Amino acid sequence: MEDLKDLIKKARTDHILEREEILLLLSSPEIDEILFAAADEVRKRYVGDGIHLRGLIEFSNFCRNNCCYCGLRRDNKNITRYRMDEDTIFATAEYAVQAMGLKTIVLQSGEDLYFDCEKLCGIIQLIKSLDVALTLSIGEKSFSEYRAYKEAGADRFLLRIETTDKDLYLQHDPQMSFENRIECIHNIGRSGLEVGTGILVGLPNQTLESYADDILFFKTIKADMVGIGPFIPHPNTPLRGAIGGSLQISLKIMALTRLLLPDINIPATTAMETIEKNGQIRALKAGANVIMPNITLPLYRQHYELYPGKSDTGYLPDNNLQKLIGTIHSIGRFVAEGYGFHQKLL
Repeated sequence: MEDLKDLIKKARTDHILEREEILLLLSSPEIDEILFAAADEVRKRYVGDGIHLRGLIEFSNFCRNNCCYCGLRRDNKNITRYRMDEDTIFATAEYAVQAMGLKTIVLQSGEDLYFDCEKLCGIIQLIKSLDVALTLSIGEKSFSEYRAYKEAGADRFLLRIETTDKDLYLQHDPQMSFENRIECIHNIGRSGLEVGTGILVGLPNQTLESYADDILFFKTIKADMVGIGPFIPHPNTPLRGAIGGSLQISLKIMALTRLLLPDINIPATTAMETIEKNGQIRALKAGANVIMPNITLPLYRQHYELYPGKSDTGYLPDNNLQKLIGTIHSIGRFVAEGYGFHQKLL
């Protein structure tokens, strides 16, 4: 036990761990609360008590890919597909800024080729006129496209690796290229956009070794934001019968990520809240500093079902958002006023 505490102290002060040390901490449940407390202390020291709220707009659920874990997969015929038009996207963003006071908008979709670079750059320019930070989460693009988004005003781009285990990636992401995924993540950074990535936790055949490699990957690429969420099986996917991920393991991976990358942004993901009530609060107490409230209109939100239960989450400019803010205050935190850019302190 003392050796484990020494490892946590090393991570807390030096922000470095070897692969075998990460594995040891991941496989030792007796130190979980000590690990979470250390991550919370590092979070407070480096990014403070402010929680950044980032409004998520899911503007299209069309996707060209066929990932085995995702409800938006191309071969899912039991889904009503939709695309929001430019005016609706802008009106949603405008309401989020003016009525909800949000400082960041996140545009997320499946990999929908209808929204080409020209269309997206036009939407980016419109939303940036609202004086907000803008994150895109729209999949694999070319370097020139990432660069064009940056020049149009986009600030960040989220592209999850899902798993750094190549065999596992190819198993669950058929007809996709692991090497291209990695190259896209590097190209995001080269384009000048902040780099967001992340993983699913609990995919079939995923191991503690792969989680350790994931954490080290985040550090290697110098990620600006990392999202970590438990895998939740969807009934209209090949993984419908899988067990799914654990909140506890997800929190441990998140806490270790905070210790090794102390100044980055880490969201308390919606999936954590979906599998356990107050899952996001537990995440905020274990290193997270961002919440991404879903502000997609219910008309569309019900059809953006990456996993069961996701469409039930979200916030409109009413008591729901005020309740979230009240919960944030109840744990001694507050809603941050800035745009939430990664302030690199290391």
